[in-house]
Amino acid sequence: MKNPTISGLSKVLLLITGALFIGALFVPMWQIQLEAPQYPEGLVLRLHANKIGGDVEIINGLNHYIGMATLHTENFFEFTVLPYVFGAFGLIALILIFIAKRKAVLLFLISYVVFVILAAVDFYRWNYEYGHNLDPNAAIRVPGMAYQPPLIGYKQLLNFGAYSIPDTGGWMLTVAGILLFLVVLKEYKFTKKA
Repeated sequence: MKNPTISGLSKVLLLITGALFIGALFVPMWQIQLEAPQYPEGLVLRLHANKIGGDVEIINGLNHYIGMATLHTENFFEFTVLPYVFGAFGLIALILIFIAKRKAVLLFLISYVVFVILAAVDFYRWNYEYGHNLDPNAAIRVPGMAYQPPLIGYKQLLNFGAYSIPDTGGWMLTVAGILLFLVVLKEYKFTKKA
């Protein structure tokens, strides 16, 4: 058989994968936490598939002093596109259960990996623009200072510590990618043994 069908277990994993993609639409996907002495409880910016949430107004007020542009959902086309992208990924995962061909699952995994790389590049660009394109007439100016949050991990920005980490939806998408990888690994490995 040139393109054998996938196993029942792989179909179950695809069902879970589809549910994770669709479920990620309803919870925050990423978060940037800010900690400083004047905000002991911390501030958080939550990125959903379709909007920016969390302490947006407070963060916008702080950003104004250092010359950063304010954050508004409508300024980012990504929030219009992402719900459709993840909805499509969820639907494709479910359709693959019925197609049941390993090459189709491999192609889907490759497509998802490419998407993740492009999304990371876009997020970096987004952070770079907001952290470097500062208003020269801002109230607080530190020569040579940029305020780009980290893509992932921790970075000190003046007296703020910034943590950029996945939120619930981000972990769901990570698990979805791992499950897709396991399906491909299982199907190709078992076929080679046979």
